[in-house]
Parts: sequence; structure tokens; C-alpha cells
Amino acid sequence: MRHRNKRRGFGRSPSHRKAMLRNLARSVLIHGSIKTTEAKAKEVRSHIDKLITLSKRGDLHARRQAIARIQDPFVVEKLFGELAERFKDRPGGFTRSYRLGPRGGDAAQMVQIELL
Repeated sequence: MRHRNKRRGFGRSPSHRKAMLRNLARSVLIHGSIKTTEAKAKEVRSHIDKLITLSKRGDLHARRQAIARIQDPFVVEKLFGELAERFKDRPGGFTRSYRLGPRGGDAAQMVQIELL
């Protein structure tokens, strides 16, 4: 039974899933946009929104929480500098997804997720 299981499993172990979502969030924060499957984009969107909300708070505890989540000092610096300033007046919804069509190999729905 799937009681209280809201998140997607992606057929991976919990540690693999956690690492995958961290890497996707890190890539979006570095590059601004990435191409991925629709399910992964929907899942990583909440992680990115939480990180940007932490960066808008801007205190030391928020910075330590962000470092614990993405573990890349370069990305945390960009997050608390450039991105926090960019989204300071925006209350939420920091990402946008565009459908790109099915992938050639397995017909998975591909999207491009980007920061606004």
C-alpha cells in the first residue's frame, strides 16, 4: 500500500534518488536551465524553490542548511548572492517548465526546466 508516499521513487534507492535530485538542482542553479524528464523536473522543482527561499532569508543558519542540501560552495555562493538578489521581491514560483516532446529512445516526455 502507498499510504503516506507522496514522492516519486524513480526506481532508485533512497540514497541514489537523493543524489540525483541534488545534482539536478545544482545543475539548474549553475546553468539556469536543463533538459530532463517531466517527472524529474516536477520533483526537483520543490527542491529548487526551497533552496531559493533559504537564500532569501540570508542568515547563517539558512546558509548552513543550503550547504547541507547541495554540498557545493560555489553554488551556495551564487545562490546567496546573485539569485537571492534576483528573487527578493518574488514570493514563490521560481522555476518554469517547457515541454519539448518525447525522447527518441523511450518516448519519455522531456521538459526544459529553467529559473525565471
